[in-house]
Amino acid sequence: MTRSQPRRARGTVGHAYSALNLRLVLAAFGLVTMTVFAVLAFRADVVWLGVFCTIFVVVAVVDIVIIQRRRAARRREEPGARHSLFE
Repeated sequence: MTRSQPRRARGTVGHAYSALNLRLVLAAFGLVTMTVFAVLAFRADVVWLGVFCTIFVVVAVVDIVIIQRRRAARRREEPGARHSLFE
């Protein structure tokens, strides 16, 4: 059986186990859409839905920070290297 990531293996700067650029795009999309939904929910006086969307906004922001830190570490390790969206 093949796996995309070996059990208990952690990605390194040189060999990441996720496509950081793609994760960044998806997290930014989630941030924008959940922000819009939260604003719309609060304007429609559906507070519980607005709070729910706001929690997802916070999760997206934390994810973006983590992704950017990993991308910076990869850039320090491989100066001048260009990575595609799926690397």
